[in-house]
Amino acid sequence: MSSAAIFLCAGRGTRMKAAADDKILAKVAGRPVFLHSVESFVESGLASTFVFVFRSVAQRRQIEKAVRTLKLSLTQRIIYVRGGVERQESVLHALESLPPATEWVLIHDAARPMVRAPLIRRFASLAKRHGSAVFAHRVADTIKEFPEASDPAEPIAAKTLERSRLWATETPQIFRRAEILEAYTSLPPSRRVTDDAQAMEFAGKPVFFYENPEPNPKLTTPRDLAYAEFLFAERLAKPGKRK
Repeated sequence: MSSAAIFLCAGRGTRMKAAADDKILAKVAGRPVFLHSVESFVESGLASTFVFVFRSVAQRRQIEKAVRTLKLSLTQRIIYVRGGVERQESVLHALESLPPATEWVLIHDAARPMVRAPLIRRFASLAKRHGSAVFAHRVADTIKEFPEASDPAEPIAAKTLERSRLWATETPQIFRRAEILEAYTSLPPSRRVTDDAQAMEFAGKPVFFYENPEPNPKLTTPRDLAYAEFLFAERLAKPGKRK
């Protein structure tokens, strides 16, 4: 497949400020958070193009410095794209920057460092078979839906959602470039989406959900950094499961 990997690094990460100025550049297991997943994508051998969506010039310089440590082949291309105000704008900028011949795109939140190369390869083969694939896991908690404009500080008649039907999506998410580009460009200006599968949903396109068998947390708060350190230490303690 002619594939590109898009890494979304432009998130503001306001809930991480107590521990790190930029969560994707924070060190976990001796490396910047974002670099762990990038290394796994490189090891997978799937992508010929790597797109890094950055927030500021200063952040881009730090990303470039870390990326220079990777062992990329001469045929692999790196593109840097400034992110938008919303996540969907960042993804659209990245999609529009890709070489026209790109057939598949793997979109990944750079704050998820735990994804491994073997799973990425398995994931891509499923996408080729089904036309798309999204990392996801079944929801274990009981989820309550609050009425619109309700005050959580007051008693609420909340609605309990049917847990057996609920899945939480993760990244990476992989699609044919033409389809996901069409999904994003066809969104009405007022429509906001929080992941790429939702853009496909609004476009009326089905998506294959891959139940991820491994922890794949998105690092959002300071305690998530400690959790990621624990997961990497546990992984290194298991022979043959470094990546």
